[in-house]
Amino acid sequence: MVLFRRMLGDVLRAQRMQRGMTLRELSGEARVSLGYISEIERGQKEASSELLASLCTALDLPLSAVLREVSEAVAVEEIATTSDVVASAA
Repeated sequence: MVLFRRMLGDVLRAQRMQRGMTLRELSGEARVSLGYISEIERGQKEASSELLASLCTALDLPLSAVLREVSEAVAVEEIATTSDVVASAA
């Protein structure tokens, strides 16, 4: 689902930036290529569960916290989309 992929990227980027980490630093800590992390943050690539766990460890963040934040962002988007559909149907 593109929405989830985009929201996950937004959350990961925000968490990285909040910690003052560069892509290069995260790449080194997580042992994941800089380009691949960049594509994940831009919502262009899916992150496997193993890769996501590695990124979360490097960010010193529980996986559950990242998934919770993504879930909340998706819920907000769903509400907005549903409201738009209902409003245009009226």
